[in-house]
Amino acid sequence: MGRGKIAIRRIDNSTSRQVTFSKRRNGLLKKARELSILCDAEVGLIVFSSTGKLYDYSSTSMKSVIERYNKLKEEQHQLMNPASEVKFWQTEAASLRQQLQYLQECHRQVMGEELSGLSIKELQNLENQLEMSLKGIRMKKDQILTNEIKELRQKGNLIHQENVELYKKMDQIQKENAELQKKVYEARSTDEENVASNPSYTFTNGYDLHAPISLQLSQPQPHYTEPPAKAMKLGYSLKLIITYSKSIICLFNFIRN
Repeated sequence: MGRGKIAIRRIDNSTSRQVTFSKRRNGLLKKARELSILCDAEVGLIVFSSTGKLYDYSSTSMKSVIERYNKLKEEQHQLMNPASEVKFWQTEAASLRQQLQYLQECHRQVMGEELSGLSIKELQNLENQLEMSLKGIRMKKDQILTNEIKELRQKGNLIHQENVELYKKMDQIQKENAELQKKVYEARSTDEENVASNPSYTFTNGYDLHAPISLQLSQPQPHYTEPPAKAMKLGYSLKLIITYSKSIICLFNFIRN
């Protein structure tokens, strides 16, 4: 169960008031010490008890803290006066003008201008400064060029690796194409052999090319006169056989060509 909220007012009981003072004083001194260490602050703490006893803490020296405090209070009091504030800003403006003039003069001297009023020692110091500046500039330039060369080499290595991979893929594709061409050529040769060995052409007159042709020579028969009808029939059969043979020869020539 948490403590109840304490009313911020004077404690009437002297014993309770002394106990509360001791506890909170120690806590306040602890917080002041932690603030000076953690935040690198200059802290000065002064506490007087109700009985007139002094308790203080200072991160450096209580005297220096008090002097610094008094000085700042005086400056703030002067700034509150309009005339003092105008004088302060005029002094600041004059100081800034002098600094600007000095910087412009140094810039002109670095650029090689207005060197007539300088002594040998001043010129030598200026030369040393310029040499140091040039050295720093060259070092920075060399560093940038080295980094760029390194990046370009890395890019070149990546491109080389990509080219090697592309060449490998091209070789593989060429091998696959050669194999496909070989298979196509073999299939075409097989088809041609099949066509040459087993032609499947037929004539429109009803004769099949696959039908075997058998021509036999008959033995000479005794000469006698046949009837005219039988002679005409034999002549028609010989004419048909000769026409069929010529057709087969033309077809083989066509296939061969």
